[in-house]
Amino acid sequence: MLIDCASHVAATPAEVATAAAAAEQAGYDGFAAAETKHDVFTALTLAATATSRISLESGIAVAFARNPMSVAVLANDLQLISAGRFKLGLGSQVRQHIERRYAMPWDRPAARMEEFIGAVRAIWSSWATGSRLAFRGEFYQHTLMTEFFNPGPNPHGNPPILLAAVGQRMTAAAGRVADGMLCHSFTTEAYLRERTLPALRAARGSLDGFTLSLPVFVILGRDQASRAAATQAVRAQIAFYGSTPAYRPVLDLHGWGSLHEQLNRLSRLQAWAEMADLIDDTVLDAFAVAGQPAAVAASLLARYGDVIDRMSLYTPYPVDQDLVAATTAALRAG
Repeated sequence: MLIDCASHVAATPAEVATAAAAAEQAGYDGFAAAETKHDVFTALTLAATATSRISLESGIAVAFARNPMSVAVLANDLQLISAGRFKLGLGSQVRQHIERRYAMPWDRPAARMEEFIGAVRAIWSSWATGSRLAFRGEFYQHTLMTEFFNPGPNPHGNPPILLAAVGQRMTAAAGRVADGMLCHSFTTEAYLRERTLPALRAARGSLDGFTLSLPVFVILGRDQASRAAATQAVRAQIAFYGSTPAYRPVLDLHGWGSLHEQLNRLSRLQAWAEMADLIDDTVLDAFAVAGQPAAVAASLLARYGDVIDRMSLYTPYPVDQDLVAATTAALRAG
């Protein structure tokens, strides 16, 4: 299992570059940057110039805020700048953001995403081979590529495409057209084994060569007060994700569908503290692992060691980095 690190979701591009350099120095295998307040491609461009070994991943870039040509160009450039260390992580976001924040179309997201990735690959193929660009799909048509705009084949090859998915349709799309899947942190071992893996195998067959990545909630703290604060922060983050309709299937699998309804209602009232209080210990334990570093690492390996290829520790709270380092060292040793 490879161990990755991720920047803070609100980090500026300069902060992402600094964090990537620190992650490389600390020995992590990969580094991911999110797209929230800043453009993820800009941030990773700076990260690429600040590092030399570590792989760099957009985790995620919002596909439907762009078009396949723009993403193909951005990813190709980052692959050049990083000398072949870039991984294109794509996600759909949710309908409200695509329509109301980006003013872009939203319909049949899994089918659209599958075609989106096919279009990106067709563009890259045209550049690599010089063949005529003739992609005609239901959602996207790319039929013009003149020599003046063709960057030619990338000397480092095309970056792998990783697709973020939770629901069965998007998971199946990942199995059919992506090189790997970015599991959401709002994933339990049961959901991964009973829903995600069967959907991938049905769509793809063998998972040989297909990368599964998972950021896992962990609760770490030096003393009782810091562990209590970490626990409450994780409860709040689980509650936030649990209020999202697209993620309800994870709760439904466990028979917790009514919890989603309560969380969703409270989210519309912005009753965040009340939402966190609804995450009891049973729910918390399904999504998160708590304890001392060696025990956390052992639990993570027991849950996911036979199926996950890349793992990162998700700590949505101020955390002692020595504890994180000890946990990742135990994961490697295990």
